[in-house]
Amino acid sequence: MRRLWIHIRHSVSSVDRSLVPAAAGTVLFYVVLARAGIGCPIRFLSGISCAGCGMSRAWLSLLRGDFAAAAFYHPLFWLPPLAVLVWLLRGLLPRKLAACLAWTACALFLAVYAWRMADPEDSIVVFHPESRLLFRSWRTVLRFLKK
Repeated sequence: MRRLWIHIRHSVSSVDRSLVPAAAGTVLFYVVLARAGIGCPIRFLSGISCAGCGMSRAWLSLLRGDFAAAAFYHPLFWLPPLAVLVWLLRGLLPRKLAACLAWTACALFLAVYAWRMADPEDSIVVFHPESRLLFRSWRTVLRFLKK
């Protein structure tokens, strides 16, 4: 276990450490959006949910100990910690295995996204572009140009 921890510490290079402020800024950005009642910026602007839609709510539910709600909000809520672990252990894993795991995670996200988009009863993943900022802005520009 000690050897594994030493490997993880050494595998996080200075380039990786420079990403910490960017990650912290992203988290802060999402906290501000949540406080403002906006939530997901992609959904706010486009009206179309992204493949990760519901992930934040899933983790908040998990932190409260509500596993059923976590799975409801996003069935792949358990995948990001595994992705971080694979990334930290990337030096110990064969390249082909790491690539296979990454492609499998992407395929799982896309499959769950397609499945949820196809379900009209799903209230988490939605497709309502006509009610959002980009569509309304585009419609306003077109009206202006027609005059």
